[in-house]
Amino acid sequence: MDEELAGWVRLGTTPGLGRAAARRLLAAFGSPQAVLDASAAALGPFVDATSARALTQPPPEPQQALLAATAAWLAADASRRIVTLGDAAYPPLLLHTEDPPLLLYAVGDVGLLRAPSLAVVGSRNASAQGAENARAFAHALSAAGWTVVSGLALGIDGAAHEGALDGMPDGAGRHAVADRRGATIAVVGTGIDRIYPARHEALARRIAEQGLIVSEFSLGTPPLAENFPRRNRLIAGLARGTLVVEAALRSGSLITARLAAEAGREVFAIPGSIHAPQSRGCHALIKQGAKLVEAVDDILVELGAGGSAGAAPDVAPLMGALMEDDAVLRALGHDPSTLDALIARCGWAAPALSARLLELELEGRVRRLPGGLFQRIAGG
Repeated sequence: MDEELAGWVRLGTTPGLGRAAARRLLAAFGSPQAVLDASAAALGPFVDATSARALTQPPPEPQQALLAATAAWLAADASRRIVTLGDAAYPPLLLHTEDPPLLLYAVGDVGLLRAPSLAVVGSRNASAQGAENARAFAHALSAAGWTVVSGLALGIDGAAHEGALDGMPDGAGRHAVADRRGATIAVVGTGIDRIYPARHEALARRIAEQGLIVSEFSLGTPPLAENFPRRNRLIAGLARGTLVVEAALRSGSLITARLAAEAGREVFAIPGSIHAPQSRGCHALIKQGAKLVEAVDDILVELGAGGSAGAAPDVAPLMGALMEDDAVLRALGHDPSTLDALIARCGWAAPALSARLLELELEGRVRRLPGGLFQRIAGG
């Protein structure tokens, strides 16, 4: 790690020095090294006395250890990089937000930071239908050349990353951006050397190889609750818009949507069942002016990327527009249902209905949920 980059890391990790104060210093002095070379008296008009003293003295032992660990982390793998606020690779959309981070620790293709992107977020406790919707929308966006940004969390985030990675190999069609394949960016709320949740370790490796993982937190930062709202502002800030797939009324996804709206970005929401708690946040957003979407074309048209059937995968059928002749599927609809309710709707005897539900489950058209519920799978 060269002296200039070490200066950036030191400025970003000085105890008690907030992001706003660090940006004031950079605006006044021009570079981290100039800040560190300045006297306490020169720093005084911009920061408090404690921060001024910390910046003019040698770094304390914990900070020295962190600088050494960061240098070793960078040297260990060529795919690792730190993108600073003064770097040409810094994402322009994030630069024009209210609170851009000084540093982005990155693993993967940093070129994606400047690619057209859309955030896809939602509940950690996603329904089967919600996860299918997230995967299908992200797949179609990636196939159309868009980068999908999310937070590597369980539920909707993980499904969105998977769908984006599984997108078509070529961004063909009129929606495609410069005929390139889309990808995905995972914005994490821990140090980039820590995978959280651990269940997504394999997914994180795949994203690092095919997409990009970024964090503003220094190495070793654990998964602290207060860091995830900070992470959410980066998800919103990196993207031209935010799609909320599922969200409860008190949800981190609604924080992301609010931050996107405050930054002048588009907000989209997928409607769901009026009986599902995970849909209430989306319905609240729609009432507040978010665009209701049923297909990827709804998003692409709004973002000025055109829109036409066949140009990119249309996920409207995955939203339940197609109703087959199967009596059990018609009776099931698209909300979770009990066996007794299905018996009342279609008039079948319990043994025959149970046998048919098992057949549909084996065909991948129905999923059995906890509590004796059955739910039709998207496209089923």
